[in-house]
Amino acid sequence: MKRIAIIAVATLLTTIGACATKPIEAMRGKDVEAADVAPSAKQFPDKSPGGEQVLIPRTFTGQPPLVPHTIAKYEPITVEENDCLDCHISDELNGRKMPRMGDSHFVKLDKSGKGKSVVNMARYECTTCHVQQVDAKPLIENEFVGWKKQ
Repeated sequence: MKRIAIIAVATLLTTIGACATKPIEAMRGKDVEAADVAPSAKQFPDKSPGGEQVLIPRTFTGQPPLVPHTIAKYEPITVEENDCLDCHISDELNGRKMPRMGDSHFVKLDKSGKGKSVVNMARYECTTCHVQQVDAKPLIENEFVGWKKQ
């Protein structure tokens, strides 16, 4: 029993000694002591809503639609003021086709489910799910391949 304890202690000390001589390496490939550098700030496209927008393809099933235009002049989005609703409450505005809000964003006023639908105000903050896109390379290399609609 004493011999097993001596072997275990010797193995432990050898392992600790070997680890102490080798510097710790981070998985990201940099020295652990090196300061992180933030990526440079990206500019959102300055495309006006209602222009000849091309819808951004979704990359996975259930992904909320992405915003292909600037939203700076429509912020902040509050319960009292939500300019997204001006265009996206229906699928057409001034004779032009628009992406309409999904049915999941509406509630029925009466319990029978047959009355008028109104916007569910629990979903008023559009930018929680629907985000603008920046044309930028990924921060880390990856092999992600988006969902392809058949």
